[in-house]
Amino acid sequence: MRILVVGGAGYIGSHVAKSLLDEGMDVRVFDDLSTGQRINLFPKAEFVEGSILDKNALEKAMQGVDGVVHLAAKKAVGESMEHPELYAENNLIGAVNLLNAMVTQGVKYLVFSSSAAVYGMPQYPKLDENHPLNPINFYGFTKLEMERLMQWYDRLKGIKFVALRYFNAVGYDAGCNVRGLEKKPQNLLPVIMETLVGQRKEMFVFGDDYDTPDGTCIRDYIHVSDLADAHVRALRYLSAGNESQSLNLGTGRGNSVLEMIQTTERVLGKKVNYKMAPRRAGDPAVLMAVSDKATQLLHWTPKQSDLENIIRTTWQVYRLHYPNA
Repeated sequence: MRILVVGGAGYIGSHVAKSLLDEGMDVRVFDDLSTGQRINLFPKAEFVEGSILDKNALEKAMQGVDGVVHLAAKKAVGESMEHPELYAENNLIGAVNLLNAMVTQGVKYLVFSSSAAVYGMPQYPKLDENHPLNPINFYGFTKLEMERLMQWYDRLKGIKFVALRYFNAVGYDAGCNVRGLEKKPQNLLPVIMETLVGQRKEMFVFGDDYDTPDGTCIRDYIHVSDLADAHVRALRYLSAGNESQSLNLGTGRGNSVLEMIQTTERVLGKKVNYKMAPRRAGDPAVLMAVSDKATQLLHWTPKQSDLENIIRTTWQVYRLHYPNA
């Protein structure tokens, strides 16, 4: 199969590209390098620099491909609430451009990077795909609207899709093949790492009075290589003639903010300089996935998502950039 990875120079996209190459697929990466990085590109993958807002460039990049993996959305929740116009343009208009290019070029398979943000505030701690869809931020809204767009293009144009609803993506490829650090990260583990290497003087833990064992929020952390494996399996699932699906990707286990910090200190033998701060609006106490549907349909299980492996694989890449840390 020849696969176009849209956003394939980014953190998750580069891991997906690697997994596809490891499976013997032909890979073409399409990325505008606004957040993606050249250091994340692989010599065996063809690279086309371009934006999903450029219809002609998208159509040209799709020539001769069998399927598309779309990971080129903006993803910062806070920014989406301050600048919805940027997210409407990139995530929604860009998605329409991508679907229309697929129609023009006759490409029938799409794997989409969705998010647990489509669910909004959890009505129960472990979310399955039957949980109500009620995003509480504009980022989550754009992800849900993209899923709805794909449902219509499936019905009207025959484009089959798998929307993969990520929980918390963490870690790096164990072989250090992906080396680019995320720009201005907002997720917990990169913030911990930036504190350890001196990029931040300190970090903040937002809220210690939640109804959890240590009072801090609990999240479901899944290794990015496990996520990448699910994309490969989703493409094979679609190419076998199966129906479109929206699937959760998580471990079903939860780790608190303090547990993540304390485990990092124990595994790396380093002290994390953190302070407690008030809760942030909209943070649920517990958010974990039920991924039984992905296991059943894709024969997928997370194999690299134990917390120590997540921490070690992340640290080894930060050490490449900060050897004196």
